[in-house]
Amino acid sequence: MANNLEDKKDMEEHIEGGFNDAPILEEKIKKHTANNQLDEAAAYLAQAGPVEYTAEERRAVIRKIDIFVCIPMCLTYFLQQLDKSSLSYAAVFDIQKEANLVGNQYSWLNSIVYFAQLGLQPVSSYALIAFPIKYWVTFNMLAWSIVTVCTGAAKNFTGLIICRLLLGIFEATILPSFIFLTQMWYTRREQSFRTIAYQVANSLAAVLGPILSFGIGKATENSNKVKEYQGIFFFIGSISVAFVPIIFFMLPNSPTTARFLRKNNDRVIAIDRLKENQTGTKSSKWKWNQVRETYKDPKTYIWAAMYFCTSTPSGGFGAFGGLVVKGLGFTSFKAILMQAPTGGIAILTLLVTIFFTNQFKARWAVVAACVVPPIAGAVGLVKVQRSDPYILLACYYVAQTLAGIQPLLYSWANLNQAGSTKRVVVFATMFVAQCTGNIVGPQVYLAREAPYYHTGLYVNIGCWSVLFCLIVFMRFYLSYLNKKQVERRVALGLPADLKDMSIMSYNELEQYKAELAAQMAAAGLDATKLYENAFDDMTDYENPYFIYVV
Repeated sequence: MANNLEDKKDMEEHIEGGFNDAPILEEKIKKHTANNQLDEAAAYLAQAGPVEYTAEERRAVIRKIDIFVCIPMCLTYFLQQLDKSSLSYAAVFDIQKEANLVGNQYSWLNSIVYFAQLGLQPVSSYALIAFPIKYWVTFNMLAWSIVTVCTGAAKNFTGLIICRLLLGIFEATILPSFIFLTQMWYTRREQSFRTIAYQVANSLAAVLGPILSFGIGKATENSNKVKEYQGIFFFIGSISVAFVPIIFFMLPNSPTTARFLRKNNDRVIAIDRLKENQTGTKSSKWKWNQVRETYKDPKTYIWAAMYFCTSTPSGGFGAFGGLVVKGLGFTSFKAILMQAPTGGIAILTLLVTIFFTNQFKARWAVVAACVVPPIAGAVGLVKVQRSDPYILLACYYVAQTLAGIQPLLYSWANLNQAGSTKRVVVFATMFVAQCTGNIVGPQVYLAREAPYYHTGLYVNIGCWSVLFCLIVFMRFYLSYLNKKQVERRVALGLPADLKDMSIMSYNELEQYKAELAAQMAAAGLDATKLYENAFDDMTDYENPYFIYVV
């Protein structure tokens, strides 16, 4: 203990006043510490003692985690997207006419969801720290599913907007919860694939949703009791209600309490392998010093600007995509079926981008490249003559590669901050920017410009252009922060040129660990010190071992 205190005091002496004045762990100065309460995982590992395990045992644990964590996230996100998109499917079947919507009322039915999500972010952020995540997620899932069913009974603007407001309230926590779950359960090398997995599920909803809506429309086409748009809400909402017990049974609260990790050393393996992240798992205490650091951190504002620039176009396309296609001269049934390929394009885009991301380990370049096709597609929608609807439809499909941008940004941003409270608050801030963009997106598609919507398309092009510039800027800023981290480690007598082990393949990891241990031993350093702060719930600014992912 005495040696640990000397190390921490030494660290504070070297860093005080540097690197954005981030506070450093010091046991005697509790007012400024990031570690008033140890991370839950650290406490569990301390009780369990040292453990050794093979690569096969580690893979077996990851498979269990995928079954009980990743699959429920995929199912929930798929159903959420179906419920949220049900309004755009209903629009193709003339909900505006049937519910007597006028002016921009349809736009407000889309935007109100994100106003609700915007207002609920403080509650959601606190709940993710304070409450068991399983109960929080399934409660909200049941609530939004019931609201979707009730939306089918609404026959005017007042009823619809109340339902959409409630939908936004209960859906507000789902994406932040999944980001938090991904960080809690997976190493940084694994997080990208799992984030893409539930985003693929989201895109799969964009494939199946129009097909389901087509079938529901046909089934209710001649009904005197249920209109097409009502049938869509009734059916999709009922599917979500049916899946709530399944999600409740499967989803765990945390690695320290998950029932499926009872066998042998499964729980210890699940927790121990996360130390490479240098981000901890979950602390149940809200830490205001991490909140303050979040809003002193320039990255927070850059990520937020990126999210606004990508969600404004996606919000507009999500709300008006079906109407844009229908405006090319297609019938309701043909227009709804022509929406199905957009989900397939999104899935293909996600798979291609994640392949290149992990192949070249240069996230900024892949995200920047992903921004270019949507710009080209939107320019085509503005400039191509409307005499050939199929050329315009091709431009619309090219623009749908926008689906790859947001998941890549989620993954990239998540890898570049640490600390339980800071991670939640950073994402909440980005989610606020995302909600703001989703509010603005439908509003710039002006009803008087239908079916051309040139103002909305010009705004989209501008947002994507700004986003490209922000991505390039963030690449250089993260490189600068890594140089500062090297300087901190040198000042503390620690290894300077560390590589980020959490994004290496397992074979690369084992080889690098052996090389690093030999280097540290030759320099008279203890290799176990690399992980001494891994579960101390320190932020990226506080932990000198943290490496930013470019």
